[in-house]
Amino acid sequence: MDDKTMVADALVGVNGELKMFGDMIAQTENKELKQCLKQMRNQTEMSQEELYQLAREKSYYIPAAKATQQEVEHVKSILTQASMK
Repeated sequence: MDDKTMVADALVGVNGELKMFGDMIAQTENKELKQCLKQMRNQTEMSQEELYQLAREKSYYIPAAKATQQEVEHVKSILTQASMK
């Protein structure tokens, strides 16, 4: 397995963990557990950022082009309208 594949696999795994933490945080009523999960999520986010930076440095990941201001405003208007319903 090459480096690019390993980094991509690690990012997929970390992203899955972040989703799992988000789901668990939303579902627990125990404040201590919720706080612990939030700390674990924050640590995982830092790991994700490090992997992301590594992938960018090695050109394993090239992000999409930045949205134009018009595209941003369009999405905002759609979300505003949806939240009012």
